[in-house]
Amino acid sequence: MSSGLHVIAKPIGPACNLKCDYCFYLEKEGLFPERENFRMPDNVLSAFIEQYIDAQPAGEAEFVWQGGEPTLLGIDFFRKVIDLQHRYKKDRKIRNCLQTNGVLLNNEWCEFLKKHDVLVGISLDGPKDVHDLYRRDRNGKGSFDRVMQGLELLKKHDVKCNVLACAAKETAKKPLEVYRFLKDNGVRYIQFTAVVERESVSPRSKVAGWTVDPEDYGDFLIGIFDEWIRNDVGKIFVMNFEWALNAWAGKGAPICIFSQKCGRSLVIEHNGDVYSCDHYVYPRHKLGNVLETGLKDLAELPAQISFGAAKSEKLPSYCRSCRFLFACRGECPKRRFARSPYGGEGVNYLCRGYKKYFQHINNTMNRMREIISQGRPASDIMSIVR
Repeated sequence: MSSGLHVIAKPIGPACNLKCDYCFYLEKEGLFPERENFRMPDNVLSAFIEQYIDAQPAGEAEFVWQGGEPTLLGIDFFRKVIDLQHRYKKDRKIRNCLQTNGVLLNNEWCEFLKKHDVLVGISLDGPKDVHDLYRRDRNGKGSFDRVMQGLELLKKHDVKCNVLACAAKETAKKPLEVYRFLKDNGVRYIQFTAVVERESVSPRSKVAGWTVDPEDYGDFLIGIFDEWIRNDVGKIFVMNFEWALNAWAGKGAPICIFSQKCGRSLVIEHNGDVYSCDHYVYPRHKLGNVLETGLKDLAELPAQISFGAAKSEKLPSYCRSCRFLFACRGECPKRRFARSPYGGEGVNYLCRGYKKYFQHINNTMNRMREIISQGRPASDIMSIVR
């Protein structure tokens, strides 16, 4: 096995206490029986933890727990996680990351997360009018106030956390409002992700009403970049810009959507079923179950190897000739349903936005690369661009 695996665990499947308009995972309830429990049983949890640790060739195993909403499982479930990790860790260092909507966080949760050094990703799209536009509960009530209570508790208990903010159709039009709000609330680590969903999996399906416009997304990143590069380098860490700097430095982006190949980032559902990718939890991409086949063997199945290689093999000629191919790599294959200006198919839906963004940051990224190569801090760029 050439490299370690990255597996996103869905210990409660798609079950969630919110019903966000743009969530692509709620529909996965249809993959399971009508009265499904949506709780990872002990034998699946144990098998997954043992196999996942064993699949890491280096000295560290990083677990990522998502959903649905994983905190619905309760703290005792994650106490069991910690116990099993200690049982199977051998010489590995264990890290845990928990992605949550923050609604159920309380003092007990935060004490547990702090004690076990869990990195928490909290979903927060921006100020109240931005966040509540799409992120509401099943009664249609906005979740902003409850999420902010959770964020304040994380800060109170000094829990390591970052914010995952989605840029959707309307919210992407307020880049500085979003960025400044997060910064003013003490958030230092931010990841922005574009909302791109279609009405169905049909190749000709229209995009869903909350899908971000490609150029709006490019302008969203540009607006935030221009403020960050002048004021916040080394103080606020925007993952999107960190990924870009890695690419301009010739190291490649450390995230699957911008990688040359995919296939090493799998997802495990609560019942032990393993799928090719978090964005491809469909029956045709089911690889097997950890109670029947080990994770390492599932990752090496011919179907999975082909799945990963297809990302670069099926890249359109329009992308291959792009000057920013090194930074984009065609992005996520699930989003490759647009046409090029010349009519060719298979271009990423966000292409126009990315091109605009990459063109805008190109000269600055080249300067930052030079600064770092000289052994100087990246923050020196701020004295140049002001």
